[in-house]
Amino acid sequence: MATWPGIDAMTLSLVHVHPSSGTVAALTATGGVAVGGYVHHVWRGLGACVTQGLATNPWYPEGIQRALADGHGAGEALSGVVREDDGASRRQCLVMDGQGQAAAHHGMDNVAAVAACLRPTVAAAGNMLADAAVVDVMVDAFAMQTCHNPEAVRLGASPPDYRENYASNLPEVLIHVLDMALEAGGDKRGVRSCALRIESFSAAPIDLRVDWCEGDLVAELRGLVRRVRAPEFSTFLASLPTR
Repeated sequence: MATWPGIDAMTLSLVHVHPSSGTVAALTATGGVAVGGYVHHVWRGLGACVTQGLATNPWYPEGIQRALADGHGAGEALSGVVREDDGASRRQCLVMDGQGQAAAHHGMDNVAAVAACLRPTVAAAGNMLADAAVVDVMVDAFAMQTCHNPEAVRLGASPPDYRENYASNLPEVLIHVLDMALEAGGDKRGVRSCALRIESFSAAPIDLRVDWCEGDLVAELRGLVRRVRAPEFSTFLASLPTR
C-alpha cells in the first residue's frame, strides 16, 4: 500500500484461484487506511494480484490483467510490470494466473520481515511482518478450511483437493485466515483496515471492506459477512446476473 509522511502502511494478503470453476478470491489487511481500494484485484477465470509494499503501484493490475488475458502465466505477467517500473524496489507484488500458479516480487527496499508462501491455487505474501511464518500460517489455515488433504498441501506433497461446495463458505474462510494470521504475528503495527473480494461464474461478486477500525478488525469484517448472509440481502444477491 502507499505511504504518507510518517506513516508506514505494510500489508499481508492471500489469493486463491480454482482453475476448473474460475472462482477467484483475495484477502488483504494493513495498518493503513482503505486497503481494499488499492491492494487486491481479482478477475474470475483469469487470476488475481496484490500490489503492496513500501509503496504500491496502482497501475500494476492493469498490466497484469492484460498479460494474463493474452495467455501469459503469472511469472511473465509479473516480470513485465516490474521491468517497466523504476520504483520496483519499493514494491511487493503477488500474482496468480488462471491455472493457479503464483509468482511474487519482493523489492529490496521493503521492510522486514518480508515473505511469501506459494502453493498451487493458494498463495500469501506480506511485509513488515512480526514473523515471516505468518504467510505459511495463512496458506495452511486456508487449506485446513477448504481441502480434503491439508497436511499434504502444507508439506508441498500435492496440490489442494478442494471439498465440494467449499466456495460457498469462502467469506468465512477468509476471515478465519485473517484471524489466524493476526494471532501468529501479522503486521508489526497491528491492522486498521481489511478487505476481501470473491468472483465466480455462479454468483454475484462479494466485495467487503473495513476502511478503518481502531477496535476488533476481524469482528468488524465478520459483522459485514453476517449482514451479507442475512435473508434479505442474500435474496438480493441471488437476483443479480452472473454474466
